[in-house]
Amino acid sequence: MTAMERVMSILTLAGLPRFWQVSIYTLAGVALGVGLFIVRVANATSYLSDSPETCMNCHVMSDAYASWQRGSHHHVAVCTDCHVPHDNLVAKYAYKARDGMKHSYVFTMRAEPQVLELSKGAVPVVQSNCVKCHSDQLAMIRLATTSERKCWDCHQNIHGAVHSLSASPSALRPGLPDAGLDWIKKGDQ
Repeated sequence: MTAMERVMSILTLAGLPRFWQVSIYTLAGVALGVGLFIVRVANATSYLSDSPETCMNCHVMSDAYASWQRGSHHHVAVCTDCHVPHDNLVAKYAYKARDGMKHSYVFTMRAEPQVLELSKGAVPVVQSNCVKCHSDQLAMIRLATTSERKCWDCHQNIHGAVHSLSASPSALRPGLPDAGLDWIKKGDQ
């Protein structure tokens, strides 16, 4: 039996009764359909971009997004410039994938903290990116070569004052981006 014949035998589920072949293909089709639906509703393809609006896919990020919009970094950097490593493309997307899976779990399980803070893994990434962008200003300061202090030890309000999610002023929050599900919106009218 050639390799191609083996592959076709596996794909056609040769040797199984017709009932099991239909059942397996049906379950695979349902799983694929549910998977594609989840990818669409979660706007999953947006995570491949560096657009700051992507961070707004999660409502808990709306205050950080609003403070970035009104902050000094708005014209020179986006979220991923500070929060994702830039060593190489593989490291960048591996970090985004790992962090995204963690965020998906936390937000799906409703386990998000009331006050958002950098995780232990994110601290060196953000610190490295601060130093990388501000190396000219840091050239004469010991901070550039030490890990004793972090940039945000002094610059505490990068994203504005830290509030709990329930205490944040909703007037500053931008609306969530359009998910494009027109068939759901028709029911709201």
